[in-house]
Amino acid sequence: MIVALLMGRKKSLGFPGKNLYPILGRPMAYYPMRAAIDCPAVDKTYLSTDDERLMELAREVGVEVIVRPEELCTGEALGEHVYVHAHEVAKERNPGAEIELVALLMCNAAAIEPDIIARGIKVMLENPEYDSAVSVSRYNMWSPLRARKVGGDGLLQPFVPFETFGDPKTMNCDRDSQGDVWFADMGVSIVRPRCLEDLEYGMLPQKWMGQKIYPLEQWGGLDVDYEWQVPQVEYWLKKQGY
Repeated sequence: MIVALLMGRKKSLGFPGKNLYPILGRPMAYYPMRAAIDCPAVDKTYLSTDDERLMELAREVGVEVIVRPEELCTGEALGEHVYVHAHEVAKERNPGAEIELVALLMCNAAAIEPDIIARGIKVMLENPEYDSAVSVSRYNMWSPLRARKVGGDGLLQPFVPFETFGDPKTMNCDRDSQGDVWFADMGVSIVRPRCLEDLEYGMLPQKWMGQKIYPLEQWGGLDVDYEWQVPQVEYWLKKQGY
């Protein structure tokens, strides 16, 4: 059995109401819900939330609702613990069924389609040694080589020592000079249940992905945390034919 788990809470500090923000005439959360429902490899889809309006949208689309416990609805609660709880509920609702894979999605990550979920599931079924298959997008302009932090003197310093990347003499301002930089774009993470049952095994920062992570390459994926990111999602969806 393969299940999909979405998460989306009611309150957001950076972008209030983002999960239901209209994108091309539909709530943002509609797109990842629809992607999971329309993927033929997914047997059941669940949404973990405390938002009544999200619950209503989920039921309209055909997604089962998991009411998220209050302690997992705070700004301090980690998404990984939300997924762990939802996975436990999914197991309780399907007694006797073995959950083989879990597709993890986010209501504010609309740049996802059924085919990449299906592709990830296929990869996982064919490679039992993998812990997960994760959608990634290439953002060379955000290379860690370019990252900075404000030092104690109030001036910019490298966030990571340049020597971490090799000989600084070989580096330059070209965004592609250090090779492609792939980010987990939060579109989907297809994981084995063991990754949720032992989070401490996983690699930071998204420990639910485990250690052996297969990249599902796409472009332009992201989870929306601020309103200024909305045009990128709209552009991506239009390119997919919406």
